[in-house]
Amino acid sequence: MTKIILLGLGIWLVYMFFIKRRRSARPPQEPAAPPEEDMVRCAQCNVHLPKSESILSGGEFFCSQEHRRLRQGNTET
Repeated sequence: MTKIILLGLGIWLVYMFFIKRRRSARPPQEPAAPPEEDMVRCAQCNVHLPKSESILSGGEFFCSQEHRRLRQGNTET
């Protein structure tokens, strides 16, 4: 009876050793970081927004066409 228990314990220890070894062999998976992007300030309202979402006009950045028109005094649509 003791031999069976020791044999079972030995098999369990070997199994746990290989499972733990397999888990540690895998590199940890880190979530991919979003790409960094420059932030700019709207010349009209001073709101910060990503450069790719801004409107560049006359060397200034704007958050919307409306703010661009207000700043530049344009009434065109």
